[in-house]
Amino acid sequence: MSPLADFQNEIYLNGLGDVLPELPTDLTRLEALAAERLTERAFGYVAGSAGSEATARANRAAFDRWRIVPRMLRDVAHRDLSVEVLGTAMPAPVLLAPIGVQSTFHPDGELATARAAAACGLTMVSSTAASYTMEEAAEANGDGARWYQLYWPKDRDLAASFLERAKAAGYSALVVTLDTFTMAWRPRDLDKAYLPFLRGVGVANYFADPVFQKAVGGPVTDANRDTALLHWVANFGNPTLTWDDLGFLRERWDGPIALKGIQQPDDARRAVAAGMDGVIVSNHGGRQVDGAIASLDALPAIVEAVGDRTTVLFDSGIRTGADIAKPLALGAKAVLVGRPYAYGLGLGGEAGVRHVLRCVMAELELTLALSGHTRPGDLSPDVLARVE
Repeated sequence: MSPLADFQNEIYLNGLGDVLPELPTDLTRLEALAAERLTERAFGYVAGSAGSEATARANRAAFDRWRIVPRMLRDVAHRDLSVEVLGTAMPAPVLLAPIGVQSTFHPDGELATARAAAACGLTMVSSTAASYTMEEAAEANGDGARWYQLYWPKDRDLAASFLERAKAAGYSALVVTLDTFTMAWRPRDLDKAYLPFLRGVGVANYFADPVFQKAVGGPVTDANRDTALLHWVANFGNPTLTWDDLGFLRERWDGPIALKGIQQPDDARRAVAAGMDGVIVSNHGGRQVDGAIASLDALPAIVEAVGDRTTVLFDSGIRTGADIAKPLALGAKAVLVGRPYAYGLGLGGEAGVRHVLRCVMAELELTLALSGHTRPGDLSPDVLARVE
């Protein structure tokens, strides 16, 4: 086994001393535990989705429709999950999806996540809507690999400042989330009248920004906090953006750019035509459009449309390491894991995130080996059977 799958042996050996894992190794159990231990508002924010949550359910149902078909006698003694994605070397095709307001789940928030990602060698995608600044997260991440996720604000100077700061803080790739130019109808949050940003949570990158501070009359203090929050409300999203605006990013970011929220092949083609380096097939985990297509159902057509011309990544619905094998087989080069590590953070801080990441990588490697494969690149659609 490689060091990734050795996590299994570590757990069993610890058991000889009656030491058990503090969190479940079946990561599908984390949500129920989080519901018990987190505040109702915090749990609702991370677990909730748009409307009736039909899209979130569709994401999971799509995974159940694809089944792995194991192959035997294929010499899988030596496995290697390492990949390179948009210039970033990774020990496994797994990234930490951008999740905002992480201090809602644990006081250390993004700092704990950044430390855990670095400890596991995985790439963290840091959210614009973070509880800590991108610079603080970068410091916690140390020599780890990190990408920056942009929520593109109305103020172009502010957007440019975010990009400059991210580059200076060592973020090597840019992820631009397209599907959240406004908040969706999210009943779990609405029923609690809870939007953390209006309480000053998830706005650290804005409040610390020199362009933002100039607009509100100086550094944000108690004296101008209400003004700052209103300025955030006025600038968070920009519904006027079009494909023509992508040149603004290309001029100001000299590294790879991936567009997150792509679900339609024509949009993927337009991303390629605009010079983007990657697309992330995602429906925001079901948090934006109720009744939308499942990400896994959208993936094959997008891979067919642009998979030979750009890097296709996948997000939405992953709960286990075994899940990851399916989008990889359907053509994704890597996946973004979100809610499982957020639950790990809420339940155990940095150690909880690290537990989730190690479980994901170990289970992915074992799933590949037990189905007759040694590398992510060995996977193809014929590894799967579709059932209805």
